[in-house]
Amino acid sequence: MKRFQRRAKGNTASLDKGSRAGTNALSEPMRRYQSLLASRWQALPSRDQMALVLLSVFLLLLIGGYGGYSVHQAAKDSKANYQEQVADYFWLRAQASNIDMNVMNAADGESALPPANSINALLNESGINNAQVVAAGDAVQLSFNHASQAVISSALGKLKQQGWQFTQLSMQQDPANKSIQVNATVGS
Repeated sequence: MKRFQRRAKGNTASLDKGSRAGTNALSEPMRRYQSLLASRWQALPSRDQMALVLLSVFLLLLIGGYGGYSVHQAAKDSKANYQEQVADYFWLRAQASNIDMNVMNAADGESALPPANSINALLNESGINNAQVVAAGDAVQLSFNHASQAVISSALGKLKQQGWQFTQLSMQQDPANKSIQVNATVGS
């Protein structure tokens, strides 16, 4: 065991000497180069020394200024990109109510509701209850009464957003109870 320890100590001692020699080998040419530069610097007239110092300061400021400007520009572009993505995210969240879930389910492989059922569901979501919705071939006929023009407009707008086209639309207001009767035929 002592034999191995002596060998290990001997190896580390030789490594230390080698690393010192490597450090000296690299630092010696650097020292010579520095002394050469210092002697050449001292040989320059003071006017040239001042010009070189000013030129070095100017180049340092120019490079530093351009680097700072480019970093600032990259940060500004990144911030604008982030704000655009946040705006897109909130716009998509606002449009979530306009997504036709039946189309999404059909795209996922599930069977979509028949057109009459999807229109009836949309009218119920809009606040129009007891609507009469009947499929007539490729078209769908619907009829309902409601007291609010705003609710009716919203429901018809949602139908339009989902791709339904009105082939016939009639709206009449009942003079007695002021409710609006809507009769429409829509097709895709």
